[in-house]
Amino acid sequence: MDSEADDRLELVVDPARRTGRTLLAGGVAQSYVDVADPRHLHFEYVRRMATLVDLAAPPGLPRAVLHLGGGALTLPRYVAATRPGSAQRVVERDAAVVRLVAEELPPVPEVVVEVADARNAVTASAVDGYDLVLADIYRAARMPGHVAGVEFVAEVARTLRPDGVYLVNVTDLPPLVFTRVQVATLRAVFADVCLVADRRMLRGRRYGNVVLAAAHRPGRLPVRRLATRVAADPVPGGVLHGPDLDAFVGGARPATDATLGFPGPRGG
Repeated sequence: MDSEADDRLELVVDPARRTGRTLLAGGVAQSYVDVADPRHLHFEYVRRMATLVDLAAPPGLPRAVLHLGGGALTLPRYVAATRPGSAQRVVERDAAVVRLVAEELPPVPEVVVEVADARNAVTASAVDGYDLVLADIYRAARMPGHVAGVEFVAEVARTLRPDGVYLVNVTDLPPLVFTRVQVATLRAVFADVCLVADRRMLRGRRYGNVVLAAAHRPGRLPVRRLATRVAADPVPGGVLHGPDLDAFVGGARPATDATLGFPGPRGG
């Protein structure tokens, strides 16, 4: 979550799970954490991102991770529990979210949280600094344009190590036009890209979240193992890759700063 400040930010107890906490912004759920079990992931798209984190490297191997959008630090908590010793940096634009989470939820070992704009933070990051970059950046339920184009993706690619993986949460509705453009945008920069989503979304039957994964090296993404894992999820998912992803993208063109109306990096 990387959202505009909301006076109605709150953390509420899950009535069905006493150790669960939901971060609400204006009454809308943004993040969910279990303070007793960081491996418990409530939202399906978060489980899909965690699965990709699991499969991107041998179990338990510490990783250098950049999280763009922090929310209640759900995935940083998961990485800290499953890959102890990982160096994690969280960039969250909303200072009120950072303050609330710090005050009301347990801290996360070896995680540095900063209040900053995602694009500015990425642009200022060192080359080859991260094994994983995870992006969940939304304002008023929309991905901001300055983090949706080829120029931003190229900056992310610069910060990733040669074997690194970039994960992006996309929200969309049928016929998934924005997702098709985002896939084309990632493919303009990365050699290997795949898509993971609820099968009903891929059939054009519902609104929801799509997770995109990208890597520098062809064949880097663990597509077969990923397909097996997400098919067994409580909300079964499907994976598109290679020719299937070609067909999905169709004639969609990559987004750029110019087409999105952003001439360059934006602050704030």
